[in-house]
Amino acid sequence: MTESWLSTFPGYLATLEAVKRLFANIIQTGPVPQHIGFVMDGNRRFAKRENIELKEGHNAGFESMAKILEICYECGVKSATVFAFSIENFKRNKMEVMWLMELAKARFTQIVQNGELCEKYGIQIRIIGDKSMLPKDVLEVLNEAERITKENTRAILNVAFPYTSRYEMTNALKNIVSENVDTLDLEAITEKYVEEHLYTGDQPPLDLLIRTSGVGRLSDFMLWQVSKKGEVEMELSEKLWPDLTPWDICWILIKYSFKRSYHNNTVSSLKKVD
Repeated sequence: MTESWLSTFPGYLATLEAVKRLFANIIQTGPVPQHIGFVMDGNRRFAKRENIELKEGHNAGFESMAKILEICYECGVKSATVFAFSIENFKRNKMEVMWLMELAKARFTQIVQNGELCEKYGIQIRIIGDKSMLPKDVLEVLNEAERITKENTRAILNVAFPYTSRYEMTNALKNIVSENVDTLDLEAITEKYVEEHLYTGDQPPLDLLIRTSGVGRLSDFMLWQVSKKGEVEMELSEKLWPDLTPWDICWILIKYSFKRSYHNNTVSSLKKVD
């Protein structure tokens, strides 16, 4: 509400953009996560708290996603993976699933027709997960979003829709077997080889995982990528996803920078001692 009121003042949006760029420039002076994963949790609780329809809670979540991604790409993040819809979510109320599908269709139709964010930051959209489970009309829109952004090379947005880590790893193994059906060498199937066949295999390794709404579990999201010991920072926010602001992300990125700088300096000092 405060932001909506302030936005009526002349020059507010230009000032806001200038401040965001300033923060982005400051953050870029330190280590910046090259790949961030988002578990966007809390849309339903947000709707209940605000006494609005469930679909409006999910809509608020999509609005928040656009703002969060903009500041991430502004700061130099190369890849972002958002957990938009789990395969397990098909077990939810049929009406809610229908709303989510219609919302995805509407939002990605906007990207196809306008695509300012993708164009501004050179974002390539990739839909990851079992797309065979999607309604035909939704799948057509998602495929078109991938098609019109495939030449963009500055950054990647992975939209996990519908997705689970179990499906991703199973799919990777199936692809490995199909590629080597006549010459399968078990010794050649290494961790690195499997990793290369994951959806994110050609992207920077996951550096930071952010989950909102105060929940600590991973919910079958990027389990392989998160498992790299000591290399992935986790940020668990108490805020519901629609409440998360670009300023919250700036603070998270600043904390990440300090943590990685400390870690790198500590490792460097230990090597000198050795």
